[in-house]
This record gives sequence, C-alpha cells and structure tokens, in this order.
Amino acid sequence: MRVRFCTKGNLILVIIEDVEESIEWKTLQKKKQQKIKEKLRIRTKAAVKIQAWWRGTLVRRTLLHAALRAWIIQCWWRMTLSRVLEKKRQAALIAYATRERAVIKLQSLVRMWRVRWRYCQVLNAIYIIQGHWQCHNCQTCALLQGHCVVTATHLQFHIEIINS
Repeated sequence: MRVRFCTKGNLILVIIEDVEESIEWKTLQKKKQQKIKEKLRIRTKAAVKIQAWWRGTLVRRTLLHAALRAWIIQCWWRMTLSRVLEKKRQAALIAYATRERAVIKLQSLVRMWRVRWRYCQVLNAIYIIQGHWQCHNCQTCALLQGHCVVTATHLQFHIEIINS
C-alpha cells in the first residue's frame, strides 16, 4: 500500500497493490540490481586487468630505463678505469725508461772513467819508458815500436825495442 499526496496537499491517493505483483516487482528489481552488479563486477575486473597491465608496463619501462642507465654508468666506469690504468702503465713505462737511461749513463761514465784511468796509467808508463829510453838512446841505436789495443774492459799496450 502506498500513499501519495498531491503537490498542493489537497488530494490523497491511496494505492493498494497486489502482494504478488509487488513481490514480482521486487524480484525483478533484485534481478536488475544483480545484473547491474554483475556488469559492474565484470567491468571492475576488466578495469583491474587493464590497470595491472598498465602498471606492469610502467614498471617494465622504469626497469628498462634503470637498466640502461646502469649499463651507461658501467660503461663509463670501465672507460674511466681503463684510462686510469693506461695512465699508470704510461707512468710506469716512463719511470722505467728514465731509470734505464740513468743506469746506462752511469755505466757508460764508469766504463769511460775506468778506460781513461787505464789509459792514463799506460800513458804514464810510456812517459817513464820514453824518459829512460831517451837517456839510453844516446848510447845505442834502437827503435821503439808500440801497439795499443783498447777494449771495453781492458787496455793493452805492447812495446817492442828493435835494435838496428
């Protein structure tokens, strides 16, 4: 049963409905609501799937960008390390070459000093022999013939006295 009032409030309309009809109407309304709920559930499920797909796409894109950035950083770091290593190698090579050059120069100076020292010894010996020979030359007629051999480690001097 329903009661309706007119807009001005003067007329009252009382409607008496059939119980079966109202039950049918209620069941029909429930079915409509269930269909609406089912459609809403299906749409919600579809929307959730679409949202999940989109979130997955965004996450994959973000991970791809992060992986690419990490790869770029790794490449840069490897290049930086190789440059540093190359500079260290170059510095070690320069230091080695400098030390080798210094050692060679020092060895050369020592060899030169030793040969010069031997040469000075032989020269002094020659001066002594010449001094004695000049005194002795007046008394005999002989010639001096000398031969000198210089090697890296030795200085040989050979003197022959030839009587004529």
